[in-house]
Amino acid sequence: FVNPDEETVSTYEAKRKEFEDYKAELKTLKTAESVSTDGHKVLLVANIGSPNDIEAIKQNGAEGVGLFRTEFLYMESDELPTEDSQYEAYKTVLENVNGPVVVRTMDIGGDKKLKALPVPEEMNPFLGVRAIRLCFQREEVFRTQLRALLRASVYGDLKIMFPMIATVDEFKKAKGILLDEKAKLVAEGVKVSDSIEVGIMIEIPAAAMLADQFAKEVDFMSIGTNDLIQYSMAADRMNEQVSYLYQPYNPSILRLINNVIKAAHAEGKWAGMCGEMAGDQKAVPLLVGMGLDEFSMSATSVLRTRSLMKKLDTAKMEEYANRALTECSTMEEVLELSKEYVNFD
Repeated sequence: FVNPDEETVSTYEAKRKEFEDYKAELKTLKTAESVSTDGHKVLLVANIGSPNDIEAIKQNGAEGVGLFRTEFLYMESDELPTEDSQYEAYKTVLENVNGPVVVRTMDIGGDKKLKALPVPEEMNPFLGVRAIRLCFQREEVFRTQLRALLRASVYGDLKIMFPMIATVDEFKKAKGILLDEKAKLVAEGVKVSDSIEVGIMIEIPAAAMLADQFAKEVDFMSIGTNDLIQYSMAADRMNEQVSYLYQPYNPSILRLINNVIKAAHAEGKWAGMCGEMAGDQKAVPLLVGMGLDEFSMSATSVLRTRSLMKKLDTAKMEEYANRALTECSTMEEVLELSKEYVNFD
């Protein structure tokens, strides 16, 4: 606005004050618990890619790490990281983060390619040899990472998560390799934590549908919504021409998420989310209503999510989620329904 009148100036002065007050409120929440108006507590944690992100975790009041994307350790060099270099990275994070640290084993493939770990060209790499599938093909690389993690486990609350799991047998195989390396280290006299939780990332619809069976085997399940949505909607999230199908609030996606959470709770396990949806302010009320235990997001989203959490009533959000799951047939209907329960202004 050039030469704004007094009314325009006044309007934007009020907006500025409102924003400054909001930032001041967020600062006060840095050390607060993440609780709803009725006292329901959840865990708000951060996604990281390296030990360099530790400061952001502390500055934004995250209660731990919900996703350590270890593939970035592999992408920093033309050579594969050694066991010792990985051990030092994991040790640094575990020692400096006050809370749980969920480490995802290397998720290489798809759009993440390495010179040191070449994979054959594929017609559809997102549906090909990536993540745990590549780990099984290059088991020596996988075992090196697991040894580094196991050695570092004594320095904090480590949880290990396997990505791209489609079948129960895949999880059992991956966990078997982990336990094999643990036995070797113990035999060598190396100290290893006995309280490591082992879980999976739910990003394949088949796994989400079979969550009740996975829940009997795993210690936790963390929902990777970025891939879960694109696989469920058969729409490449990198393709702008089908971007309209990337619909986190579509009832079909919500039902898959709800299925995972309920299956985990039925077996006394916890359920988290580490996709972009976990920090999405419009999704948080739905996820609270479905009973999600852990929300992992970019560190900069933690405080505003905590602020929103303080305004939500669990019983009302549960009613909202149940109606969205049973009454709505489109994403637009879910968002329209949200207006009855949440004020996003």
